[in-house]
Amino acid sequence: MRIISANVNGIRAAAQKGFFDYLSKSNADVVCLQEVKAHLCDLHENILSPHGYHGVFECAQKKGYSGVAIYSKEKPINVQNGLGIPEFDAEGRFIRIDFKDTAVLSWYLPSGSSSEERQEAKYRALDALLPVLKQMINEPKNIVICGDWNIAHQNIDLKNWKANQKNSGFLPEERAWLSHVLEEIGWVDIWRTLYPEEPGYTWWSYRGQAYAKDVGWRIDYQIVSPQMAKKAQSAHVYKDERFSDHAPLIVDYA
Repeated sequence: MRIISANVNGIRAAAQKGFFDYLSKSNADVVCLQEVKAHLCDLHENILSPHGYHGVFECAQKKGYSGVAIYSKEKPINVQNGLGIPEFDAEGRFIRIDFKDTAVLSWYLPSGSSSEERQEAKYRALDALLPVLKQMINEPKNIVICGDWNIAHQNIDLKNWKANQKNSGFLPEERAWLSHVLEEIGWVDIWRTLYPEEPGYTWWSYRGQAYAKDVGWRIDYQIVSPQMAKKAQSAHVYKDERFSDHAPLIVDYA
């Protein structure tokens, strides 16, 4: 089972850059997208259900903002739009699909980099997600949470960690929250488990030739339940083509 997570920073822009050609050759069973930045009425059929995939979307109320989606080869038996957190459901940040034995979520945690108000919103989102994560880990299903978490967890997860210790995305409170999710609740960060010494950057600023110089951040994750973690075989970040300021994260599970 191959699962891809990709922040596309506008699904129509990514389409113009060849994302769906890549998708057709990716052999993915499930593809989770973040920052779709579109409403369903804006999208053609070749984006709603490309190459025979079943597509489900959760769009933000605001036009051109946020939004998540999941494509799957197999039709899901259940789709959950939102997590019952009104402030963030209105921003189109969470969607879940269920199969018989497995559930996959695509979520896009808020960024706090634009203002203090958005950082406070990010903290509210993290507080609201903790009980959800505590409840989900006790489900009998294999669970994969894909997405842009907007947090680099450890020093290895961003190039310039010393200079970013007071910046959103690498604040002590955010990192402690993610440590709690992984070390105390029990979720598993697949990339860091498979590759303890590999940075695995998935996002690069458009400024200062960050991509060319590989000055990146690892903020896109596949974080999974312990039983699913046992099935993880390999992972890679796809950089042969560039569809947005993020790169797709691919994990193969047995």
